[in-house]
Amino acid sequence: MSVAPDSAPEPLLAKSKTARATIAAMEEILGKQIPVLDGQGFLRVVDYMGDDGAIVQAARVSYGQGTKHTSQDRGLIRYLLRHRHTTPFEMCEIKLHLKMPIFVARQWLRHRTANVNEYSARYSLVPDEIFKAGIQDLAVQSAVNNQGRGETLPAHEATQLTGEMQQAAENAYALYLRLLNENNQRPDQQGVARELARTVLPLATFTEFYWKCDLHNYLHFVSLRADPHAQKEIRVYAETMVEILDKWVPLTAEAWRDYVREALTLSGEERTVLRRLLNGEKVAKSETALSAREWRALGKALGYDPESETYPTA
Repeated sequence: MSVAPDSAPEPLLAKSKTARATIAAMEEILGKQIPVLDGQGFLRVVDYMGDDGAIVQAARVSYGQGTKHTSQDRGLIRYLLRHRHTTPFEMCEIKLHLKMPIFVARQWLRHRTANVNEYSARYSLVPDEIFKAGIQDLAVQSAVNNQGRGETLPAHEATQLTGEMQQAAENAYALYLRLLNENNQRPDQQGVARELARTVLPLATFTEFYWKCDLHNYLHFVSLRADPHAQKEIRVYAETMVEILDKWVPLTAEAWRDYVREALTLSGEERTVLRRLLNGEKVAKSETALSAREWRALGKALGYDPESETYPTA
C-alpha cells in the first residue's frame, strides 16, 4: 500500500496528548492519501477509535487493560468472530475520506451501515475529472454472471472504445460548463442552476465523501467488496481497506481471514454432497438440487473440475 506524502487535501485538526488507545501503524498513515485506481482516486484515514483491546474489553465489560496475555485476547477475538458475536466489534470505528467515480460510489452507498457526507454538486462546481478505464479492463458481458465481465476485448477494439468513452465524457463536461456559462460564453445570459446542469454529467465523474463506520460493518463491507466476484473498480478500494485492517486491528484481521475470507460455508445440500464424497462415492450434478452456479462453485472450492457433471473427477 503506497501512501502519498503530505497529500492531505486540508490540514488535520490540531493534535493534543491523549489517554485513548493509539496505534503506531495507523498514526503513520493518518491523514495521508492512499492512491487508488492508478492514482485517479484515493482513500484517506481521517480518524479511528479503538483497537483489538477495545473489542476484548467490550466483550468482558471491563475497564482496565483487560487480559495482559495477547494469546488470550487473540483466542477471545477468534471466538467472537467465529460465533458471530458482533457487538464487541462495534466498539471500534473508523472515518475515511474517499474519492471515486460516481458509478463506484453508488455501489458503495448501498451499504446503509455508515454515516456519509458527500460533495454536493448543487453548491459547488464539479471538477473536470473523469474516470479513465484501461484497455485491459474492457471485456464483454459474462455469459454465466449477469453482473460481471467475461473475456477481454482485443487490444485494438478496446483502444478504440476507450477513446470513444473518453470523448463522450469530455463532451458531457463541456456541455456542463456551457450550461453553467462558466466560461462566460453567453455574457448577456445567466447560467443554468448547478442542481440542473449536473444532470448531464456521466457516472464516470468523480465524487468525494466522508464515510464513518464501525468495525463490524467494515468487516462486512470488505467481505463483500474485496471478494473476487465484486467489480474490479470497487474491489481495489476494498483491498486497500483490508491493508488498513491489518494495521488497525491485526488480531481481528487474522480471525476474519480464517473464519470469513478463507472459509467455506456450505448449504445443507452442499454438505450432503461433501459427505458422500468423503465416503468415497461419486456424485453427479443431476442427483443433487444444486444450481449450475452452486455446483461449479462447490467443485472449484473442493479442487475438482468445476465444469464436470460428476465429482470427484480425475
